[in-house]
Amino acid sequence: MTVTTDTAAGVGLSEQSATEGAMSTLRRGLRLSPEFRAGLAGTLALALASTAGRVVVPVAVQQTIDKGLGGPDGPDIPFIRTAVLLCAVAVLLTALCAYAMNVRLYRSSESGLAGLRVRAFRHVHDLSMLTQSGERRGALVSRVTGDVDQISQFMQSGGLMFIMSMGQLVVASVLMLVYSWQLALLVWAAFLPLAFVLRRFQRIVSAAYTRVRERMGDLLAAVSESVVGAPVIRAYAAEERTGRRVDETVEAHRATQTRAQAMVALTFPVSELVAAAATAAVVVAGVLLGVDGQLTAGELVAFLFLVTLFVSPMQTATEVLNDAQNAIAGWRRVLGVLDTVPDVADPGEDGVTLPRGPIEVRFESVGFAYPGGPPVLHEVDAAIEPRSRVAIVGQTGSGKTTFAKLLTRLMDPTSGRVLVDGVPLDRVRFSSLRERVVMVPQDGFLFDASLADNIRYGRPDASDEDLVLALTELGLADWLERLPQGLATPVGQRGESLSAGERQLVALARAYVADPDLLVLDEATSAVDPATEVRIQRALDGVTRGRTAISIAHRLSTAEAADEVIVFEAGRIVQRGPHAELVARPGVYADLHASWAAQRAL
Repeated sequence: MTVTTDTAAGVGLSEQSATEGAMSTLRRGLRLSPEFRAGLAGTLALALASTAGRVVVPVAVQQTIDKGLGGPDGPDIPFIRTAVLLCAVAVLLTALCAYAMNVRLYRSSESGLAGLRVRAFRHVHDLSMLTQSGERRGALVSRVTGDVDQISQFMQSGGLMFIMSMGQLVVASVLMLVYSWQLALLVWAAFLPLAFVLRRFQRIVSAAYTRVRERMGDLLAAVSESVVGAPVIRAYAAEERTGRRVDETVEAHRATQTRAQAMVALTFPVSELVAAAATAAVVVAGVLLGVDGQLTAGELVAFLFLVTLFVSPMQTATEVLNDAQNAIAGWRRVLGVLDTVPDVADPGEDGVTLPRGPIEVRFESVGFAYPGGPPVLHEVDAAIEPRSRVAIVGQTGSGKTTFAKLLTRLMDPTSGRVLVDGVPLDRVRFSSLRERVVMVPQDGFLFDASLADNIRYGRPDASDEDLVLALTELGLADWLERLPQGLATPVGQRGESLSAGERQLVALARAYVADPDLLVLDEATSAVDPATEVRIQRALDGVTRGRTAISIAHRLSTAEAADEVIVFEAGRIVQRGPHAELVARPGVYADLHASWAAQRAL
């Protein structure tokens, strides 16, 4: 598989979204979440109806003053009674429209947010190990959880206020023009400068809230690491240092959040000042128009009600702007995930589906370098025959694990190509590759579930009888019988209820049940006691029988049992052959084996 693009390009999450304007971010976010737009026309119609109902009271007041109280024959009680009744009906209909609008908005926003979370989560899993390791886990999780929560808060609170405010502005402006176009222009003239200032100010606030979301990612990363690493923290009495680190991230988040909110708070007194000036100007100008006979007393009072309706959205702009900028900052970070193109991409429908059967592996002039680092593999050429059991050995940092990751396509080489059954690995569909090739990692990660669920992870349709049979065939029936609840035994988070060796046994059983054609084992017998090593070695014999198996060996007992040994040094293959042949002649392998044997004898 030849890689011509810059490897580093796919390591970090995309920063393109961080430079986008607020409206551009909002438009792209809505395009990526079509659920938000579902039924939007109906929601806006209900919003317009609910806001239109708010002008009923000013109109009723105007009619009551001018016709009900100021009529030529004195107060007209029937007219006033009718006006009040109609006003009450209109207010009730307004409340019903507002309820229906809220329900529609909540449904569409929850559907959109759920879809956004799913898309972001799945895209995270599509990213390569290099890209994921380039972002702290807590910060990455915060993009799918906390940042989406900020979008949720805006869509269901600030977004609702925005829709209502826009409708209220439109309806109030139209009615103000009906009563007095002169006073309407006066109100608009007072608020237009504020609108221009807010538009420019929004860019500053947007940058501030982007920093807030970044500090939240730092906070989640620090907290999650301190929780997961609690045993190590206690073992080294590092509670105080860890506490200081968490305190620093909490303080950094508090400081950035306070600065951002202080900026937004500036808009509130300014809008209050403009609102007071506009109201005073309307009173003065309205009285003059009234004296001139161009405005009735009822129309002036109604106009003042309308000014309140017009000013109210301006005064709530602080809260809306706060939610909006927080949401847009969160949306940018989510889009940063979705914009990151996986550097290890699934060919999908255009890819090749490999037939079942033992796999042949071939490396052709493969080189690899981690981004920003020196090459760790140099022109590696190797062919591994079907059904052979091969041990990969070498000192730490010699390139063994990198070789395994390239073989399982957790990463792609920077030069050369890897082939399975003669097909370049980058042309094999992920669904076929993950079914045919299984890697058992060094840590043997287990999920917080039962033993059965963890073993069944490789084949969800396996029955309990299948699992018992598999454990029996691997020589683990006696171990299973000693467990308190058998297959139903909970393993705890990350398998912490089991020992390191037992976790490795479960990982091997999971691989065995998955029944791959190529099995890659990374340090399968590392960090276990001799008795457990014997048990694991016996299980390995059962797991690898009849299939191509490649073991990254730290303890050379694995190499002794392999058909062939490949020796790495400084990223190159320096020796290859059967164990007996390599150990009999001077070289890297003989030295490694002698050192291992000496340590084992102690």
